[in-house]
Amino acid sequence: MIEFHEWGLIWQTINFLVTLVVLNFILYKPIREVIRKRKELMAGQMSQIEKFTADAESKLKDYEEQLAAARKQGNEIRAQFKDEATAEETKLLSAAGEDAAFTLKAARTEIDGQVKTAMEQLSKDVEQFAAKATDKILGQA
Repeated sequence: MIEFHEWGLIWQTINFLVTLVVLNFILYKPIREVIRKRKELMAGQMSQIEKFTADAESKLKDYEEQLAAARKQGNEIRAQFKDEATAEETKLLSAAGEDAAFTLKAARTEIDGQVKTAMEQLSKDVEQFAAKATDKILGQA
């Protein structure tokens, strides 16, 4: 059978408790301290990450607002230039139309004068031909 020595059991129990106390001071406390420091470091880094993320989101929002404002201003400037160009185009087309009308009127006046001169010359020539023809016809008869 199994015999139990009470002093052996007591020494084993004391040895076990001493080993637990020694291990607690030598091993478990330093490991717990390292784990605690690591948790603190992680918490600090997480707060920095959250701060950087908030800053980045803020800067992105500002950038998008500035970009939208720049696009709006660009569209306004483009619309203004387009309106100015349309006004200038209308002005140029009006001036060109006036010049064309003046040139057309001058050309018509000149053509009318040439037609009148040609008609007068033709009338004189017809009278001369008629007189010659009359003289020829009367001169033969």
